[in-house]
Amino acid sequence: MLGFQLDAWDYITFASLMIITLGTVLLVILILGLPGKIAIARKHPEAEAVNLMGWVGFLAIVPWIHALIWAFKPTDVVDVRRLPREEAKATEKEIQKLSGKPPVGESKTPKDEEPDSKIDYRNGEGT
Repeated sequence: MLGFQLDAWDYITFASLMIITLGTVLLVILILGLPGKIAIARKHPEAEAVNLMGWVGFLAIVPWIHALIWAFKPTDVVDVRRLPREEAKATEKEIQKLSGKPPVGESKTPKDEEPDSKIDYRNGEGT
């Protein structure tokens, strides 16, 4: 069919090219997911956004580099709608969800979702 015989060296060449291609694809997948894995490990409040930006960053290098820097950036974001204790719980639930683990201490009652009316917002403690 090709006009010449394929010998063992040709098959070794094909096998080595497939191994190199597979290794390159796996390395690219590892590198693109790196910012998200770092953000999840560091319990970053915006871990989902960092993860998404790391994967979309393959279109251009600059967004991936920004996602990597963002994953290491220390954050002190506090949502003004919740107290810092509640913000930490929400961040922990998000990290657990992104890690594929069930959220720790999650209750099934819907009343836990309602805000507590007995909280004194001046000092952050219950009355």
